[in-house]
Amino acid sequence: MSVTAAVVTAVAAFMAGFSGASVLVRAKFVVEPLAAYGVPRSWWNGLGALKLAGAAGLVAGFWLPVVGTLAAIGLVLYFAGAVITVVRAKAYGHVAFPLVYMAPAAAALALLR
Repeated sequence: MSVTAAVVTAVAAFMAGFSGASVLVRAKFVVEPLAAYGVPRSWWNGLGALKLAGAAGLVAGFWLPVVGTLAAIGLVLYFAGAVITVVRAKAYGHVAFPLVYMAPAAAALALLR
């Protein structure tokens, strides 16, 4: 793994982990938009856990590359779903937020392949 791939993967893992933890601790800046987008509260723990699992998978990818690749794919798909959710809620000004989290995961995926 190149230094660039390692740094991008570490950034992606940090961002996904931060986002997942923010959902689980019910950070206001995360859960208020989720409620506004119509995401059921019963999903919030699962969504946070998925992001934390993706972050852990990216870190595990330093030793098991296939796990890192699968985690990056999962995170890109997760944040693509987040973009769709934001668009369906007609909160077009918020589309950039899931894209900011998706970008390092997508970059890590490109660099890990």
